[in-house]
Amino acid sequence: MNNQETNISLFYCSNSLSPEDVHSCASKVEEVQINAISLPCSGRVNLLYLLKAIETGADGVLLLTCPIGECTYIQGNLRAQKRIEAVDDLLVESGLERGCIKCVPLQETSKIEMVVNEISILSKHLKSEPQLIKEQV
Repeated sequence: MNNQETNISLFYCSNSLSPEDVHSCASKVEEVQINAISLPCSGRVNLLYLLKAIETGADGVLLLTCPIGECTYIQGNLRAQKRIEAVDDLLVESGLERGCIKCVPLQETSKIEMVVNEISILSKHLKSEPQLIKEQV
């Protein structure tokens, strides 16, 4: 199980990261398959998008928001955090453990290193919790 590649859906605010930044992050992490989805604002993420990511094979979901207090749309990152919490509650009700979905507000400095670190942390968490990794059929 530890050598199994982890699939992570990465939703990100296009005001905070560029596609080049995301590609750079993905190339620095081993044994992780990343499906990156750009959003005009992290607050635009829909509960159904997050659930669909898990339903269609993602082992985990990471939502990257702009720094707290610096959202272009004022409260987008706060709405995003509440949506992540709601989806996490739904996943727990459906039998999964907490922790397969996470919201991370970025910092202005060292964004790339922070994203790589968060992807690695989520991947290790998913691998350490066997019930979080979907069985290969």
